[in-house]
Amino acid sequence: MATDAVPAPRTPLSRERVLRAAVELADEHGLRALTMRRLAEELGAEAMSLYYHVAKKEDVLDGIVDAVAREINEAVANISAPGWKAAVRQRILAAREVFLRHRWAPALFETRSSTSLAVLRYYDALVGLMRAGGFSYDLVHHSLHALGSRALGFNQELFDPSESGDSTPADLAGQLPNLVGMLSEIAHDDPDSTLGWCDDQEEFEFGLDLILDGLDRLLET
Repeated sequence: MATDAVPAPRTPLSRERVLRAAVELADEHGLRALTMRRLAEELGAEAMSLYYHVAKKEDVLDGIVDAVAREINEAVANISAPGWKAAVRQRILAAREVFLRHRWAPALFETRSSTSLAVLRYYDALVGLMRAGGFSYDLVHHSLHALGSRALGFNQELFDPSESGDSTPADLAGQLPNLVGMLSEIAHDDPDSTLGWCDDQEEFEFGLDLILDGLDRLLET
């Protein structure tokens, strides 16, 4: 005698589940695809039901920044390296690996008007490493300004050649010969290492090492 299949119970909505789905949606389709309606569809729920767990879209955006920052803190928690420079370098590169999994996140981090507690905890530990390495608070402060967003694992883009309007490199060569000459020669062989137009791994590590080596010399004097 056949019996009717019992449907599996639906997983109830929660803030954590909504934010996890939002991260997955942004990972797969980009941040522009992240709307409350699309998020509700991904969760198999009504859009209005999301508002019991997130106040509005801005709350979702703040929440996924916090989620990525917590993922970064987990990634760097067990880093152990001899010397402050090696430890800071490993910590920053581990944070970068998280951003490479969530390529939409750097741009979103830069737009938030408030700073997530998870982000502050990341920086607090970074400051602690440098203090343990002999830095004064004043030198730590200067160091964080020098590192900029690189301290968190990504570069801020100087410019994007794709935003030059209707002009092509050939059109611009007469006006900007040096810039066009540079852009015509540089190439990115590994697109998986890129978070922005020119933010590839080699460039990121070049700048990071330049700053860390300079700070190390300052510390010695």
